Amino acid sequence: MQHYKESSKEKKKPKVTLKQAFKTIIWPRRNLVFLGLILIIIRSLSGFVLPLQSKVLFDEVVPNKDFNQLYTLVAIVLGAILIQAVTSFLLTKVLSIQAQYLISELRAEVQKKVLTLPISFFDNTKSGALVSRIMSDVEGVRNLIGTGLVQLIGGSFTAIITLVILIKMNVWMTLFTFVPLSIFGFIALKSFKYIRPIFRARGKINAEVKGRLTETLGGIRVIKAFNAEEQESKIFEKGVADIFTNVKKSMTATAIMTSSSTFLIGVATTGVMGIGGYYMIQGTMTFGDLFKFTTLLAFMVAPIVQMSNIGSQLTEALAGLDRTEELMNMTAEEDNENRTIALKNVKGEINFDDVSFAYEAGKQVLHNINFKVPAGSVTALVGSSGSGKSTIAGLSATFLNPKSGVITIDNQDMSKVKLSSYRKNLGVVLQDEFLFEGTIRENILFPRPNATEEELQNAVKAAYVNEFTDRFDNGLDTLIGERGVKLSGGQRQRLAIARAILADPRILILDEATSSLDTESEALIQKSLSELIKDRTTIVIAHRLSTIKKADQILVIEAGKIAERGNHDELIAKKGRYYDLYTYQAKI
Repeated sequence: MQHYKESSKEKKKPKVTLKQAFKTIIWPRRNLVFLGLILIIIRSLSGFVLPLQSKVLFDEVVPNKDFNQLYTLVAIVLGAILIQAVTSFLLTKVLSIQAQYLISELRAEVQKKVLTLPISFFDNTKSGALVSRIMSDVEGVRNLIGTGLVQLIGGSFTAIITLVILIKMNVWMTLFTFVPLSIFGFIALKSFKYIRPIFRARGKINAEVKGRLTETLGGIRVIKAFNAEEQESKIFEKGVADIFTNVKKSMTATAIMTSSSTFLIGVATTGVMGIGGYYMIQGTMTFGDLFKFTTLLAFMVAPIVQMSNIGSQLTEALAGLDRTEELMNMTAEEDNENRTIALKNVKGEINFDDVSFAYEAGKQVLHNINFKVPAGSVTALVGSSGSGKSTIAGLSATFLNPKSGVITIDNQDMSKVKLSSYRKNLGVVLQDEFLFEGTIRENILFPRPNATEEELQNAVKAAYVNEFTDRFDNGLDTLIGERGVKLSGGQRQRLAIARAILADPRILILDEATSSLDTESEALIQKSLSELIKDRTTIVIAHRLSTIKKADQILVIEAGKIAERGNHDELIAKKGRYYDLYTYQAKI
């Protein structure tokens, strides 16, 4: 069963500090942030109008029954409210929208980075988990560029101004309220240190749960075929229960801050009532003074109360950026400083020189493999399942890197070649070929979106795709569903071969490309493959040995070693392992 627990790696000290986030995210957008600060200061200052004018209302306008001053006062307050409304709108327009734009930029950057990572990374990471990291982890950044951080800074500025005014009004009342508020601030800061690892763990758990859910939905036919719905539901329930436990921890910490603020602010308010009432009874404070003091006090309290909410948001943002930073710091395939050779005019000669490979330390899959694939020739790999054929194909495609030995392309060490310069000359047709959701046309055009209609039609005819698309109402514009689910295995394979033909590669790797075809389809594909491999360096992993009789050389792979090599006639004459495999298949 899948467990959603934080690894020891996740418990490391967070990498991204507020200082780093300021330098990389906030400072480059300082003009917008500064404009946001000005707007929030204007909004805050306009908020002072109401408490200041309230004192005038209660102590001057009402006792004197001055209607003219009343009208002026109302107009001033309405003007201040209008300014607050306009600045609030502009804040959303300037900062919130910019924050969403930044999120979209970051998502694009992270996705671009992920695509540069080696195949081994994807082999060890759920696609659903990656989707979560690309889409969800960067969302918290809105609280750095959006109104969250600006409100905290602007609110703190307002609180300082308010504190100065309150001290001038009454030192003792101000000091009495300041003590419990300081205690709350201390509690809040301690809570944020506790909450950040929780938010960080939540990102990991969310990614794991989404990854499993993506697998479940993608494998729905297998699940239903084995009546495993309940089993999958239990795994998912365990995941969402772990999310709930994590959320409960963060909500408990937030609740402590909220209840602390309620109690301590209540203490401060009670003190204001008691001290203010005492001064009013003595006649040293008017009702207008007390109303002004309590209203201004709210201006000082508001940012401190907001701290629990905005602080949690900033903590969540930094936790998400921690995880994003991990991805962005990973080494891309092309970042290898040894890869300096850019291939030109590729002929396609591939040579394996004493190559060994292991997926896990101490468990070698290939042992000292030596062979040469001359340019323009066809080399077939045969052998039992698990013998190492697909590993050799993966090494040839640079999806894997040898643990020892050297692979060369046109006498250039593959480990020193820029991958993009090699792969643009490479075509791969896999046993379980991946097709994208969309039309048949879009899938064939995938390697060359700008190919002409004539080039497209030539590939379609060469792979005999038209043999079945001509029967479809929409022809090449037929939608094939996710992973080509609406097509048969043979149709998907022919579509994949048409895609390879259109790519026109110098080097071609066919990983059991005909294994899922029926006899009729195989006959058609054999014709198209013979056209496809002409004058190209081709490595074929053969399931049906009848398909490789014309190969220039055949390598029999057993237990990660080359047991036999030669052409079809030579190997049959030897009456060794190949002879046994071929005659066994012939009897079936």
